[in-house]
Amino acid sequence: MVRGQQIWVATPTMPGMTGTIDFAVAGPLTTIDTLHEPALTDLPREAVEICRLVHDLVVQPTDAKGLSLPDERFAENQLRPVNGLIGALLTLDAAPLTVARDPARRVIGTCRHFAVLSCALLRYRGIAARARCGFATYFHPGRGVDHWITEYRQDGRWVRIDSEILGGSLVREPEDLATDEFLTGGEAWAAFRQGHIDAATFGVYGTENWGPAEIRGNAIRDLAALNKVEMLPWDEWGRMAASYKGNTGPEYDELIDTIAAVCATDDPDAITNLYASEDLTVHTALLQ
Repeated sequence: MVRGQQIWVATPTMPGMTGTIDFAVAGPLTTIDTLHEPALTDLPREAVEICRLVHDLVVQPTDAKGLSLPDERFAENQLRPVNGLIGALLTLDAAPLTVARDPARRVIGTCRHFAVLSCALLRYRGIAARARCGFATYFHPGRGVDHWITEYRQDGRWVRIDSEILGGSLVREPEDLATDEFLTGGEAWAAFRQGHIDAATFGVYGTENWGPAEIRGNAIRDLAALNKVEMLPWDEWGRMAASYKGNTGPEYDELIDTIAAVCATDDPDAITNLYASEDLTVHTALLQ
């Protein structure tokens, strides 16, 4: 993701949700239309098996470049709602989603699309799930690379799974990531503020976008995702653009401190109340 390209900027006006967050129920971007239900008839009921399907439904833009696809196909990575992702998949291949696609017939998307499609299918099966925005430490040694993964609830804990790398050898258990293999935006921010990580090593691989601003941005995106609003990796709202330009100060950093602390509590009331505050709520115009 290159900062400054295809950026949506909006001021927050959408009221935040209140009360308990039911992660087993779809949000605005993970709702699946009844029109698509025939393609989900044989969807597995086990969380890992659902995520394993997604591994063969999405292809990264960098991998798609070698497939001789039409240029317009690459706009698929701009799709936010899962309905759009499933619609694109079924247009390319009308087979049920339980049928693996060859790379040319997968939807072109980022790590966010792997994570959010997994999240939506898990919720469709009534499994509590959520997408998380942060940084993976397993792609490049010594680096925290901008990344999204999925969590699902099992045996009283949130299990972190990366559908994008399932079946690979990047980590020992991609279906149950270790604590230090993925840091949410808030976790990375807290580690930075406590002096445990060098913010200059956290950012977007292949770009010059590294440092505290990248961690701030992902902390805000992760807060939105915990409110079941899973945005694109380059979406910006509130003061995010100013932060990326270096035009925010200590007060904004203190706001990110609050985000990190609240997200760490996993308290739904605190999470929804904070999200409803100025600078943090996603504008309704972006939810399409």
